Amino acid sequence: MAEFPFEISPMFEGERVRKEGMFVELGGPKSIGLELVRSKPMDEIEDDKVTIIGPDIKEMEEGKTYPWAMIFNIGGELVEPDLESVVERRVHDFINYCQGIMHLNQRYDVWMRISKDTAGKLDSLEPFGKAVMMLFKTELPFIEKMQVTFYTDEEEVKKQMDEAIEIFKARDARTKDLHDEDVDVFYGCTLCQSFAPTSVCVVSPDRIALCGAINWFDGRAAAKVDPEGPQFEIAKGELLDANTGEYSGVNEIAKKLSGGEFDKIKLHSFFDSPHTSCGCFEVVGFYIPEVDGIGWVNREYQGMAPNGIGFSTMAGQTGGGKQIVGFLGIGVNYFYSPKFIQADGGWNRVVWLPSMLKEKIDETIPEDLKDKIATEKDATDIESLKAFLKEKNHPVVANWAAAEEEEEEEEEEEEVAVAAAPMMMPAAGFQMPAMAAMPMVSGGAGGIKLTLKNAKISIDRLIISEKKEKK
Repeated sequence: MAEFPFEISPMFEGERVRKEGMFVELGGPKSIGLELVRSKPMDEIEDDKVTIIGPDIKEMEEGKTYPWAMIFNIGGELVEPDLESVVERRVHDFINYCQGIMHLNQRYDVWMRISKDTAGKLDSLEPFGKAVMMLFKTELPFIEKMQVTFYTDEEEVKKQMDEAIEIFKARDARTKDLHDEDVDVFYGCTLCQSFAPTSVCVVSPDRIALCGAINWFDGRAAAKVDPEGPQFEIAKGELLDANTGEYSGVNEIAKKLSGGEFDKIKLHSFFDSPHTSCGCFEVVGFYIPEVDGIGWVNREYQGMAPNGIGFSTMAGQTGGGKQIVGFLGIGVNYFYSPKFIQADGGWNRVVWLPSMLKEKIDETIPEDLKDKIATEKDATDIESLKAFLKEKNHPVVANWAAAEEEEEEEEEEEEVAVAAAPMMMPAAGFQMPAMAAMPMVSGGAGGIKLTLKNAKISIDRLIISEKKEKK
């Protein structure tokens, strides 16, 4: 568009600004980043005004990371507080329409980069702010007036962050006493499909959007004012399984929006047809088979989980709009849901959390489990995690004994079966060649006894032939 020094188009939505092509980084894992939308009376908004508090683009040093906050004020006859989260989530879209400017995440996790090429065309961040506001008012006509303040001063960003976190908490608390069974419809969101084409985000009273920014009330408000927008109603349909949270209406929309890749989504299951994971999720869960438990790691945590993998690597494995059994992306507020992974044990299955996340959600962790869930201060690998869980007598420990007994029984059965057989039988599906008689492999009378413990055997091809004696 001619009035702006950079191009603006949805075609830039999936553009990535790599480190080598970056002029500056705003927020992200090395700093703090925030975005917030507030509804205001029309007379309190100076339309199209951009204010910059802290270093502007020309005052920034190439290659550096700066703290970042964006506070948008919106007004209009139809604007109400319930729409704040909805408008806020569209920040991700509209910033990514701007060539050479990358935006990831949401709320208090914002991470942006500006490319060298785009930075070279900017004397100030003002045109960028005006471009984003133009897109908002074009796409969401119920916004009649809008202004924005960009903060790059660290103390100011921290001040805005403290205030914003309280606002986010108040928004999230609205769904506390509303549950899936209390409503007739859920809501869907396709905002992340530009990065995750098969992602199907289902928002119910008991399951906030993966990004943490859209709850059930937000979805309802968005669908009302923008019926053709990315948030829409999902008819619940028939309840197929209350424990896993499976509904016929959700299955239908999953099949439709994933292009047939998935035919079911169970809202409260970790292992069986779990919710798709986009990439904007706040927390990723990971199964730890060695302890039969589930760990969770948040985006802000920079260390390694006990499985030796960090958040960014697990997010790469989990995201993209796939159903990955053993990994699951969620919004932080889902921890507060009474249906939190209830199909797989709920909190009794949680064995590890980063200490910063554990402190953040302390009030929702069952009191009898608080001291039994490890953090990086207690366990840094599988062995130390095992020892911690055993010492604290975590609920998963009881499963270990049952699993060991079952394994021992299976081993005994295998020993008896092998001892009684003249040879190892081939795997099911293998076609034995026709032959008159099978010679017995023996080390004496009665055949052999072969015991396999914790063994995994893979045979691509088995050839059995009769040895002919030389004459």
